[in-house]
Amino acid sequence: MKKILFALAPIAIAAGLAFSYGDSLPIGSDLPKADVKMKDVSGKDISIKDAKKENGVLVMFSCNTCPYVIKNQVRTKNVAQLATKYKLGVIILNSNEAQRTSDDSFDAMKAYAKEQGYAWNYVVDKNSELADAFGANRTPECYLFDKNLKLVYHGAIDDNPSDENAVSAQYLRTAIKAVAHNEEIAVKESKSVGCTIKRVK
Repeated sequence: MKKILFALAPIAIAAGLAFSYGDSLPIGSDLPKADVKMKDVSGKDISIKDAKKENGVLVMFSCNTCPYVIKNQVRTKNVAQLATKYKLGVIILNSNEAQRTSDDSFDAMKAYAKEQGYAWNYVVDKNSELADAFGANRTPECYLFDKNLKLVYHGAIDDNPSDENAVSAQYLRTAIKAVAHNEEIAVKESKSVGCTIKRVK
């Protein structure tokens, strides 16, 4: 019996990983929880639908201190500016509910947004509600929705989150330009690399 259990263990682990990956919002999905209001660093309560602009909205799960977020700070600002240029709304969600009394408190978020010069929404995803609805697990992790609020791209900013100088494919920038021009997006999904979202267990 033990031999059978040991033999099945790798299969169970693989199945668990596959299930976790499969939980992520599929391409073509409608924007979930579009009307849920979240507290923005401005003090206002806004929803993702509120942040949407003419050509859609970029939703990014992020935080203040993850090493991968820090490595991508300049890229995050540049891609958010590009999205704004192409009439896409930008909203960054902090879903690290387990760190609300420390690194990802509302006050820490306000300080971070000011330091980074955010000209877009940075909101508290209370109890990781939106992260759960999206199946988001990493920071940073990006979801791009078109003007009809259909998911057209999910994944990383580019193909080298560790080294900006070694980037060869700018997935998100390419997707933003394509969706703004009603063109087909060549790469619709990529792997997000970063810190895990700190949910309350």
